[in-house]
Amino acid sequence: MSDQIIIAAAALAAIGIVALVMLRGWQGWLALKERELERVGHPLREIEGGAPLGAARIEIADLKERIRKLEAIASGVDL
Repeated sequence: MSDQIIIAAAALAAIGIVALVMLRGWQGWLALKERELERVGHPLREIEGGAPLGAARIEIADLKERIRKLEAIASGVDL
């Protein structure tokens, strides 16, 4: 019975170590992506004229609507 307890404890310790290593790697990857976003800037943060995020979303929605209308015209559908 003591052999089983030792094996179970070793397996539990190994799983814990692997989990901690993977967590550390995940945190490092997130930090890397955060630095990339800070360096490059988020595309929705500003659009051409330096519009703030809310205005940028409105501009994107407007552009999507224009594209939808142009596609409808190209396919011959009346709006």
